[in-house]
Amino acid sequence: MMRRKLAAGNWKMNGTVEDLTQLAEIAGAALETGPEVLLCPPATLLSRAADAARGTWMRIGGQDCHPAASGAHTGDISAQMLRDAGARYIIVGHSERRTDHGETDAIVRAKAEAARAAGATAILCIGETEAQYRAGDTLEVLRSQLAGSVPDDATGDTLVLAYEPVWAIGTGLTPTTDEIGAVHNFLRDRLIDRFGPDTGTAIRLLYGGSVKPANAAEIFAVADVDGALVGGASLTAADFIPIIDALSAA
Repeated sequence: MMRRKLAAGNWKMNGTVEDLTQLAEIAGAALETGPEVLLCPPATLLSRAADAARGTWMRIGGQDCHPAASGAHTGDISAQMLRDAGARYIIVGHSERRTDHGETDAIVRAKAEAARAAGATAILCIGETEAQYRAGDTLEVLRSQLAGSVPDDATGDTLVLAYEPVWAIGTGLTPTTDEIGAVHNFLRDRLIDRFGPDTGTAIRLLYGGSVKPANAAEIFAVADVDGALVGGASLTAADFIPIIDALSAA
């Protein structure tokens, strides 16, 4: 099965209106054919980013959502609100949310289900800490996170799975390509075991964790790496476009 590759940028807590000039330039690298290009700006910019992307092939997404559709949750944003503002994708379960906000697998699963209910595709993040990696527990940690976080009705249209080793996010460190390949092969096998060959093969697998122009081509050459969830290098067109180009050539 051919899965469309995806270059997804997560701006995290960065960006003001003036930074939308970067978005406009990045949109020029998004083509009807080739990799899908996605940017997830902070919620304060989401609507304006969606307006800026209108008429281009670039997609806009949200960085998180509340599991509930509405209610007395001051400061939170529902998946329906994000979708209404123009989000096609919503990141859930990022390690920074799991760590900083104590999000459990059950909460992440509920958020992924909320994204689907709102008509958005969830980009669900999983990954091990440095201590777990050093202890050789990576695959067991991922097995547990898959079982607890991924909804039972996931499909290739409603879910993208992003493997982000926590110890590699923003550190400049990355696993070896052999390690990335072993993890992505493991994830693919688990998805096929759980959902069957059609759905298990259709779900895209992204790698995230210090992806940058210098290492993108090497990472994208690994089997079952369908793209990347990019942090800091997605903040500027100068860094993100070469990653998109490397994915196009993979």
